[in-house]
Amino acid sequence: MALSLLCPLLVTFLFMQTLADTSFIQSRAAYYPNSEEKGTDVGACGFGSFGATVNGGDVSAASDLYRNGVGCGACYQVRCRNSAYCSGNGVTIVITDQGSSANTDFILSQRAFGGMAINKDAAASLLALGIVDIEYRRVSCSYPGKNITVKIHESSNNPHYLAFVLWFQQGSKDITAVQLCETENFVCKLLDRSHGAVWTTTAPPSGPLGLRMLFSDEQGEDESWVVPVNNIPQDWKAEETYDLGVQVNQ
Repeated sequence: MALSLLCPLLVTFLFMQTLADTSFIQSRAAYYPNSEEKGTDVGACGFGSFGATVNGGDVSAASDLYRNGVGCGACYQVRCRNSAYCSGNGVTIVITDQGSSANTDFILSQRAFGGMAINKDAAASLLALGIVDIEYRRVSCSYPGKNITVKIHESSNNPHYLAFVLWFQQGSKDITAVQLCETENFVCKLLDRSHGAVWTTTAPPSGPLGLRMLFSDEQGEDESWVVPVNNIPQDWKAEETYDLGVQVNQ
């Protein structure tokens, strides 16, 4: 009898010890109640369908962590705090949208929300709750076999207007600035962040276009420029993707 009582207490104690990690920040999370299991393809980050399916659909909208679009593409480990339903590892999500609900930091996809649970039955119980207490921390994004990729926005019109987002950025830093460079004379211009993760310029230079990306930590420090191997081709087209031939692990 004593042993049977001790085991659940021990499991609960170990679970709470796991949750005591001081690198985590306490908050709350909800989920998209009217969406499909994965995220939305009209998220504020401007990622399109990529914003719904990246990371297997384990994605989220964020409130303060959206940071006027700088937080788009950032990865977080999120875990709920109810030992009856929640796993110790939780789920790793990617920020692809902006939003808040009832003092939450995250509105997860249904897939990600259920992914915090220990099993399918527990996931159903979490979904029934709707909003749960969580802990989260910033972690490195990982896209094995992928380089940072340019996706030309559908609003672009060569040669008059160029808008794009950057996919598959690894690491735990933010892209805080992007320069577009003429490859013949190496003159560069700083691009505008029009909204979310969308970088834009009117009257882009002719010819192949090079990029320079500024990476920094969440405090806007520890900055470094990264220059991709590949250029955007001269005949770039709206909705096309171009592999930049470079990846980061910062």
